[in-house]
Amino acid sequence: MNLTITLAQMAFTFGESEENYQRVRKWVANAEKEGTDILLFPELWASGYDLEHCAAHAQTLDEGLFLRMSALARQHSMILGGSLLENHQGDIFNSFFLYGRDGELMGYYRKVHLFRLLEEEKWLRAGDELVLLDAPWGKTGLSICYDLRFPEMFRVYAAAGAKLILMVAEWPETRIGHWRTLLISRAIENQVYIAAVNKVGRSQGADLGGRSVIVDPWGERVVEGGTEEALLTARIDLGLVDQVREKIPVLKDRQPDAYENVREYNHDPR
Repeated sequence: MNLTITLAQMAFTFGESEENYQRVRKWVANAEKEGTDILLFPELWASGYDLEHCAAHAQTLDEGLFLRMSALARQHSMILGGSLLENHQGDIFNSFFLYGRDGELMGYYRKVHLFRLLEEEKWLRAGDELVLLDAPWGKTGLSICYDLRFPEMFRVYAAAGAKLILMVAEWPETRIGHWRTLLISRAIENQVYIAAVNKVGRSQGADLGGRSVIVDPWGERVVEGGTEEALLTARIDLGLVDQVREKIPVLKDRQPDAYENVREYNHDPR
């Protein structure tokens, strides 16, 4: 099955949700002209890491920016995704939502791995489950930024049948080499497509790295951005996932029972 994905590699204004939303509206209208099926915005695109004011930014799934993104998806008949601060029963999460063409919530993922360097664990609660969508185009996993450094998460998705993994991020320029290397590695080792969108511009004294990218199951970059704002669009063939997995049956050759048994040797040279 073919699928057209657009990555909205955007800059944003720190802590200014309304201003950022108005920018998002324009990007959605522009992406519609590209015939996009899925449009992804970066991690915390509305507020950034304005976590000291996270309670003011956070909203429930049935109000505020969540409802407005639902309405945009319906208005433009487009699948929209990105992460926002979510208030759920008084706890605040970094939540990646995905709305369908009809505006209905297809699914949402609460970030499991909180990033200590930005004190996420001080302000936010970690999610406690992974999310695999049984989408019309195939099973799809959701992930957020720091999750990229935890390969076991991506392997769980692949072993459960994921053909596509979506990632939203706010990744700094200083570690952009890690971003590119890890995304390619995750795609190759799990034989999946990965569509990853990152911010550009400057926030909290740091340059954000951009280089939003779609990587295919062979580890080839289908489309990749630079360090400027851009709408990056590519059409992918999810049938390639099955072809790659048939040619090199990595997932079939796994031996999970053996991985639970680790023999240790303690050599004492005395």
